[in-house]
Amino acid sequence: MKSCIAVILFLMTFATQAQNYKFGKVSMEELQQVFNPLDSSANATVLYREEHISFDLRKDEGFVQVREVHERIKIYNKEGYKWATKRIRLYDESNAKSESLERLKGYTYNLVNGKIEDSKLKKDGTFKEEANKYWKINSFTMPNIKDGCVVEYTYKIDSPFTTIDDIEFQYTIPIEKFDLTIKTPQYFVYNKLLNPNASYMPVLDQSTRNRVETTTNKERTGWKIVSTNYSTSKLEFIEDIITSNETDIPALNDEPFVDNLDNYKAKLILELTVIKYPNQPYKSLASSWDAVTKTIYNNPEFGTQLDKSSYFEDDLDALLLDITDPFQKAMLVFEHVKSKVKWNNFYGFNSEVGVRKAYKDGAGNVADINLMLTAMLRYAGLKAHPVLVSTKNNGIPLFPTRQGFNYVICMIEDDSLNMLLDASGKHSTFNVLPTHTLNWQGRVIREDGTSDWIGLTPSVLSKDVSSLNVKINPDLSIEGKVRQQKTDYVAMGYRDKYANVSKDDIIKNIERDKGQLEITDIDIENTNNTNEPLLITYDYKLNDGIEAIGGNLYFSPMLFFASEDNPFKQETRNFPIDFMYPFSDRYMINILIPEGYAIESLPENKKVQFGDVGEFLYLAKANGSYLQLTIALDMKTSFILAQDYNNFKDFYSTVIEKHTEKVVLKKI
Repeated sequence: MKSCIAVILFLMTFATQAQNYKFGKVSMEELQQVFNPLDSSANATVLYREEHISFDLRKDEGFVQVREVHERIKIYNKEGYKWATKRIRLYDESNAKSESLERLKGYTYNLVNGKIEDSKLKKDGTFKEEANKYWKINSFTMPNIKDGCVVEYTYKIDSPFTTIDDIEFQYTIPIEKFDLTIKTPQYFVYNKLLNPNASYMPVLDQSTRNRVETTTNKERTGWKIVSTNYSTSKLEFIEDIITSNETDIPALNDEPFVDNLDNYKAKLILELTVIKYPNQPYKSLASSWDAVTKTIYNNPEFGTQLDKSSYFEDDLDALLLDITDPFQKAMLVFEHVKSKVKWNNFYGFNSEVGVRKAYKDGAGNVADINLMLTAMLRYAGLKAHPVLVSTKNNGIPLFPTRQGFNYVICMIEDDSLNMLLDASGKHSTFNVLPTHTLNWQGRVIREDGTSDWIGLTPSVLSKDVSSLNVKINPDLSIEGKVRQQKTDYVAMGYRDKYANVSKDDIIKNIERDKGQLEITDIDIENTNNTNEPLLITYDYKLNDGIEAIGGNLYFSPMLFFASEDNPFKQETRNFPIDFMYPFSDRYMINILIPEGYAIESLPENKKVQFGDVGEFLYLAKANGSYLQLTIALDMKTSFILAQDYNNFKDFYSTVIEKHTEKVVLKKI
């Protein structure tokens, strides 16, 4: 058996080595492959990826970063079609200093009647869009995508910047072979870090070589008779080289309730720390978070925006006339900004259009809105500060760098008030931020120039309380009324989801996949009043909630609220569980026992703990002609480490089991 495995591994290694990775040399074997031999669940596979980063020395430009990419991808089925589209983000600081996409070419290869046919990527398959003031997106979609095809493309990015984007070694699909080369001149010194949160660690080889660059200069002399003289100069320097040649890189498989999968991706992070050109002063870029925040604060598109107030003073004076209570002031200012300026869906910690214009036009990016909010709160006499944030999709910064942040919120740090605010969120409120901002911690910048880390994780449990009245009819249908109260993040999530949804569609959503459930007379209170709990009431009728067997009635007292799907069924887990916020789910159920029936059996009362942060309670008792149940799940933490997964899985399995346990009524 061992010898067979050895032979298979040898053949696979030989096949990898023999494969021709030159652009355009897609093989019949690659097109005939129907699944990845090491991961049959993969919808696509990167057959080959090559990335080469270097710095060209160009006249009048100096060193220009060049990033060359070649990628060949096998697509097995329709779920893998998304890998035929590539989005490339380019930084555009100004028209004179921006990144550009060059030399893009690509082909799609299909096997047709035993022959390889190729389809060329054309101009109508390429697209450009503006993400925000600084970032442009160039994208392309490969043509003629079919099950079993292979797509291949190559492109180059020219960048005038010395910052090197993270090098990703891992995708959500397997990578059969990845060749990486990074060459940097000795004048740029980078810290190198492999993502410590990743489970896959590539091998890096480091070396140096001597490099010589020859430049030609021409000079014209004379007046009536002009002559041109040519001279050459040489620049000799050392080039630092990083290479990596990885094979069979496993897919980064997603798991339920992961904050940001990219946080756990194998990647190489390069931080520029020193620039040391010949005969020039040594320039250290190694920084601290205090230095980073100071640089950001001194930017005219950040700190200067906080000093502007003339554009809103008259409106705020009228709004706050005779108001002395700090909380009421904060609430009025917060709601004023939310109603006056709408978010344009762009992130950023720097103002995009300027607070004055955003206020006048009624639209702006996150920074326009929250820097404006901070300035107004200060004008109202409150101690307010901006807080720099890295959103969940931006990851957790590992080095002190401006790129570590991409968002800004507001903090009130007054004697009687301590709260976080984000006026860009339509349904956010005091200490209830949009969930994309709940990423570990933020950096608060105070007016005196000091800065500190502050936690962003909510500490108060968001509550979802449901009360059910249950009546069993002679035809064994069930009817009654539901009353629900939702607070904080639970309420915000509901408001966001159903902001522009009709009551009829809300009813359809409640009824979906709930058997023969009919909802009527739904009423929703405080939809837009975010300072109050969201209240929902409706009547229901359930025609298939009871089983009659041998004269006994069997039903789950949680009816259509029972959770049957357990998202934590896998044996092991690689990543932490992130619920985003602590929560309390509570059900109070009052069941009228029908005439002619008595309780035969009830689910066992139970209380289960998950350490000191989780508790599940199940209480059922008879009270005259009623059966009363209290079922509650409280999670005081939103974050559970992977090492605690097995204990949490057992805990949550008990929750699901109790949800589906049945009451038995016997005929008397």
